[in-house]
Amino acid sequence: MDLNKVFNEMKKNAIKLDFTKSKEDLPIGTSKFGGKPDVPKDFKWFYYEGENFNGETQNRPLSFLAQINCEEVKKYDEDGLLPTKGILYFFYELSTMTWGFDPQDKGSAKVFYFDGYVTELNRVEFPDDMEDEFKLPEIQLDFNKKYDLPSYEEFNELCNYDNWDEYDEIRVLKGYEQEEVISKLLGYADVIQNGMLLECEKVTNGIYCGDIPQIDNEKLKCLKKNCNQWQLLFQLDTVTINDFELMFGDCGRIYFYIKKDDLKIRKFDNCWLILQCG
Repeated sequence: MDLNKVFNEMKKNAIKLDFTKSKEDLPIGTSKFGGKPDVPKDFKWFYYEGENFNGETQNRPLSFLAQINCEEVKKYDEDGLLPTKGILYFFYELSTMTWGFDPQDKGSAKVFYFDGYVTELNRVEFPDDMEDEFKLPEIQLDFNKKYDLPSYEEFNELCNYDNWDEYDEIRVLKGYEQEEVISKLLGYADVIQNGMLLECEKVTNGIYCGDIPQIDNEKLKCLKKNCNQWQLLFQLDTVTINDFELMFGDCGRIYFYIKKDDLKIRKFDNCWLILQCG
């Protein structure tokens, strides 16, 4: 396999997120991490019933992670994958902090898309039953363009290639060294453990992935074929600014995945979240 040629064909555009503490409340509709979301009047807050680390099962409100104003990022979206207007919102239940390997994790993370105008939005209060520790501070987002290659684990998943040394050598020579902490839209996931494309396809087809599932060869073959339909939508790494820190597990990341066809038709209801940590 000619890795130079393959890398040139596989490279993707990604949009890097940088976090900047603002001295004032940001205007309604501005891209941001945390704070109170700016949503349409008919918005209903998302809830998820699950067990947290203390073994307590409860129906809890999802934390608001971020909103992305699509008009603010479209100039960085070289491939035109994201909507060109409207707002994308990301939510996750931080008390339960599901890993995404169980089909029952469905609903613990949500992506919501509003395709209207900023003038239709209102800044809403947090639900009364949301604990203060899961109300995240408002942080301004800045964006930059970058280019991605898949991590080795995902490259092997896509191309069935098992020479890590050659992969890593050529990847570094082409200037694609991985950053230690990075949050971004699109591109490829910066994998911590294993490739996640097949896991997304398995778990959304009702297969529990907390252990090695027994799957007949024909079904596995079909799952592997269909897993190529998944792609990264949003990767959120540890967020640290001033005295605030949000970490997922032990220096982990969360990854929102979406099917390519769903992204094309702006259908964000079926995104899937996976958490990985060291």
